[in-house]
Amino acid sequence: MRITPDRIEEAAKELYLRALRDLPPDIKRGFEVLAARETGTTAKTVLATMIQNIAVAERTNNLLCQDTGIPIYNITIGRNVEVDGVALTAAIRRGCERATREGPLRSSIVHPLTRKNDHTSCGISVPVIHVGFSGAFDGLRIEMIPKGSGSENNSWLKMAIPAEGVDAIRTFVIDCVLGAGGRTCPPTIVGVGIGGTADLCVHLAKVAATRPLGSHCADAEGAALEGELSAAVNMLGIGPQGLGGDATAFGVHVEIAATHITMNPVAVNMQCHSARRASAVLTARDVEYGY
Repeated sequence: MRITPDRIEEAAKELYLRALRDLPPDIKRGFEVLAARETGTTAKTVLATMIQNIAVAERTNNLLCQDTGIPIYNITIGRNVEVDGVALTAAIRRGCERATREGPLRSSIVHPLTRKNDHTSCGISVPVIHVGFSGAFDGLRIEMIPKGSGSENNSWLKMAIPAEGVDAIRTFVIDCVLGAGGRTCPPTIVGVGIGGTADLCVHLAKVAATRPLGSHCADAEGAALEGELSAAVNMLGIGPQGLGGDATAFGVHVEIAATHITMNPVAVNMQCHSARRASAVLTARDVEYGY
């Protein structure tokens, strides 16, 4: 099947707007779980305010947060798809620009040296576009994630010493969460990447941070570590917006890759409570939107 650039452009535009306005169902359920077990009076009030903000944004078709983030598009090419890769990336960029103009949205993207803002949500190598492949479906899947700076600023990489084992990973993750405090607008999703090279490890942490709640690491050891760290993080007392309480994180997600015998990279990337994302699957004639 052939998927034309104009359809990809329209989907890229629509996904940016949807992601900024509609919080995924798994995150809403995550709020309900945290609110039900929260014991702190202030924390309960903060969580209730966050939940109300979600409802108001939906009811008024408004943005969940003023930060439109760094636009990230994850492209998965399925079976039986004919698509021009150069045209695909150009269409994603046009769609991102159109969402900013037609939204209208505040553009958060600037040149790293001059700080010049073109007011398009685009710039050098932005939007960030990742392309992967899957044999699990026919068509083209586009996932859009607007990653806010409050969460992205809380990112870390450590080239741990292999002899220190998993204890070094546990300590590093906890130290990162403590260091972030309330700056990530908790409750957060704490993404942990383990293994690979330095750049792959950081990418894995981002993948982990933007995974749906309720999903688990495909590796059994990684999944066990997720549960252990999730419990530990929510014993730190940071709480929603850093004002104290039980609800520091929705959870800790882990992604792993094989690595070299003489190194053990570990990275942390955090996602804020407004864990926004939207997706679409394009087939020959149809487009199905979701999360």
